[in-house]
Order: sequence, then C-alpha cells, then structure tokens
Amino acid sequence: MEESLYNLAFERSVLSSIIFDPAQFDEFDAVLNPNDFYLGAHQEIFTSMQSLAHRDLPIDEEFIKKELMGRQKFDERALVEILTANPISNTTAYVQEIKDKAIKRHLITLTTEIKRVTLSEDLNGADVVDLVEKKLYEITQSSQSLDFKDAPTIADATLDYIEEMKARGDSVLVGVDTGYAELNRMTTGFGKGDLVIVAARPAMGKTSFALNMIQNLLEKGKGVAFFSLEMPAEQLMLRLLSVQTSIQLQRLRVGDMTPQEYKSLNDAVDKMRHSKLYVDDHGSINIHQLRSKLRKLKSRHPEIELAVIDYLQIMNGTGGKDRHLEVSEISRGLKMLARELEMPIVALSQLNRGLESRSDKRPMLSDIRESGSIEQDADIILFVYRNDVYLYKEEKEREKDAIANGKEFVSKYVEKEEEEAEIIIGKQRNGPTGHIKLVFQKKFTRFVDKPTFGAAQIVYENIDMSSANMNIDVGNVSMPII
Repeated sequence: MEESLYNLAFERSVLSSIIFDPAQFDEFDAVLNPNDFYLGAHQEIFTSMQSLAHRDLPIDEEFIKKELMGRQKFDERALVEILTANPISNTTAYVQEIKDKAIKRHLITLTTEIKRVTLSEDLNGADVVDLVEKKLYEITQSSQSLDFKDAPTIADATLDYIEEMKARGDSVLVGVDTGYAELNRMTTGFGKGDLVIVAARPAMGKTSFALNMIQNLLEKGKGVAFFSLEMPAEQLMLRLLSVQTSIQLQRLRVGDMTPQEYKSLNDAVDKMRHSKLYVDDHGSINIHQLRSKLRKLKSRHPEIELAVIDYLQIMNGTGGKDRHLEVSEISRGLKMLARELEMPIVALSQLNRGLESRSDKRPMLSDIRESGSIEQDADIILFVYRNDVYLYKEEKEREKDAIANGKEFVSKYVEKEEEEAEIIIGKQRNGPTGHIKLVFQKKFTRFVDKPTFGAAQIVYENIDMSSANMNIDVGNVSMPII
C-alpha cells in the first residue's frame, strides 16, 4: 500500500508517548481505535493498552509484553521500535494525521467491498446501495471526536447565541418559522436539530398542516425538502397552488377556472418554479436511504431549512421482523440526522384507532402508533384535531341507522366552509404544552390563524429541561430559551 496512506513513525511516536506517560491514554482512547493503526503489531499493542486500562493495570513495557504473549501476538521488534521512538508533546496533530490516513484506507477497502457485493448474485441493486451507505456512515461516524465540551466552551457558545438572538430583534421567533403566530409564540419556532412529530387521525389534515408550513417558508425564500411516501409530487403541488391562489382544490383539479383565476394560477406556477422545494415521492424508502438523500441534498443546497416526511409509519424497515424495533430505529435515526444537519425534521405520524372510542377524542401521547420510541426521541409532538370531522361521522352514522330501520332522517348537521381546528402541543422538550386555536378552510385545505389572539392554553408544569436533551451545539448553537 502507498506510504501516503500510513505513517509508521507517527504510530510509533503516539504509542511511545502512552508508555512514557500512561495518564494520556484516556485521551487517546476517546479518539483512536485499533483499526486506525496501519501496522498489525501496532493494532495489537493498542488493543493490549485498552485491555490493561480497562482492568486498571499499568500500561508499561512489562505488562504490555505479558498481555501480548498471553494472546500469542507478541512482536519483540515492533515493541523495541516503539520504546526507542521519541515521545511527542503535540499529540493532537499526530493523532489527527493517523485518523486521516485511516479514513483513506477504510475508503479504499470500501471500494473493494463495493466491487465484491456488486458482483454478488445474492444482492439486488437496492441492497448494495444500502450496504454501501451503511459502511460509509460507519466510516464518517468513526472519524468524529468524542471529546467532552468543557464549561467555558459551552458558556461562551451560549452567550454568543443569546447575543445573536438579541441582534435579531425578534422576541418570539428563534427557530424556523411555523407560519402561525401563536404556535411560534409557544415554541419559538422549530429549533436546529429538533425532531418534530405532527400526528393525527386520517382526514384531520396533518398533511395540509405540513404543506401550509412549507408554503410559508417557500414564500420567504427558504428551502424545504419533502419526502412524500404516499402522494405523488404533482398532487402536492396542486395543494400548494390551491393554498397560494385561493382556488378551490376540486376546481383546480379539473381545470374549472375563470380567466382571472387562470391568470392567478399561471402567476403562482411561475412563482413555484423559482421556489426552493425539493420533493422525493418514491413510495419506498428506509432510514439509510433517507439519510443519504437528505445529506446529499443539504450539501448541494445549504439553504434548506426544513425537511418533512409524510409519513413515519410507512417508512420501510431495514430487514428486522419486529416493527416496534424498526420504528425505534427510524425515529432515532431521524433525531440523529436532524442534529447532524443542524435543521428541524418534521415527521408526520398516524394515531391509533382506539382514541375514537373515547368521549373526548382529543389525542394524547399514548395514541401515537408504536409511541414509545417516537415519544422518547421527539423534541416536539403536535396533534392536529378538528371536532367537526367527528360530528360529520356521527351524523352519517345516524343517517345510516335511520335508513336501515326505515325511518325518515332529517339532518341537523350544517356543512361549514371554515371549521375550528386545534393544534395540541402534547410534548415540548424545552417549552410549554398547550392548545392553539386555528381555522381550517376546507375548500383550500388551508389552516390559518384565528383573527384574534389569546386562545392558547399554556401548561408550564410539563417542561423537560434535562440538560442531556438541550439543543446546544458549540459553534452553531441552537438552544430554545424559555
């Protein structure tokens, strides 16, 4: 292998520094692993050092030799070369060099693996891509430092964040604009790294609610990625155009428009052509594929501020038989991806049918399908609720019963063009829970703010301020301030 892919002198110096000053080992162990060393003997020596450290034994020449001989891996020449190498003071630069060269070697090994699995008859193309993505992700993960952030670093980063918010001059909005004044006030917007779950029963309008948020961001020139697992991109565009033009969706679908409306439509289409919307409407995708696609898209279009998945429960698993474990992998993967890309990810979710047997059908956390992992990983959980949906269903049931019994039926249900809707904040890791009143315009499948404010009912006692879950990232801090 080319010498540019390894440096034995550096490896010897690092190992020599550990023997010279064993107190440094924990620092090295947090960054390096045995496979980062090129020479097999060096890998074995570092493995022996790990074993000794974990058993609280001295990391010196005699104990290393004893450990290696016990595993029949002792290479006297290699150990002598390490003992005679000069210890180093600037260990960080040497360690980084070893890590960089290790990554290059791992990538070369991966290219060989790609060729092997590609020629395998046991795997189809999708399986090969998934395997490669997984291996590449493992390589990139192993290259990241696991060091702690110390108090001065965190404090300075937090102060920088506060000063940035002060300079912005907006006392309400901190994260991504939701498009709704009262929701912004209660959440301060969706923060970088947030996993937001929007859950509802069918026909409540969770997709419409998400599209309304998207429309708001697009109008402000922001970028949005949308993964539509059950609806073609063209249908999504129809909904967005209906919201933008206020032309009834059903009329828009059949082209039933006045000349003025048609002009309005053309203007809206031209506006959408220049928007920063990216839709993936392949109906089959797993967390590895989604991770790969969103990473690539974000790297090419850093202006993307929000990703939406419609919806979580129909995402594919990665081969497991237990659906609960698959959903756990998906929700955890989405949370980690949101943190990695420093942007909120909104995942739509279905609710269990059981809530419809209750007298009060407003959703709660336990109503989310496979709710355990989703509830744990989410930073914010929003429920979309429209009571008129149930009133209409109940009226239809009464009509059906009357017809079945040969009775005359007079409907008392009044069809409304605008219905009251609630957005229920069931969980917010760094803020209050509560209820927000909106208006749902049925013809345009559009949620809008109520004309007056003050409808929010805030519950402050449910705030989880666990420091392990605060969204603070040094260098690009995103911490909602309550």
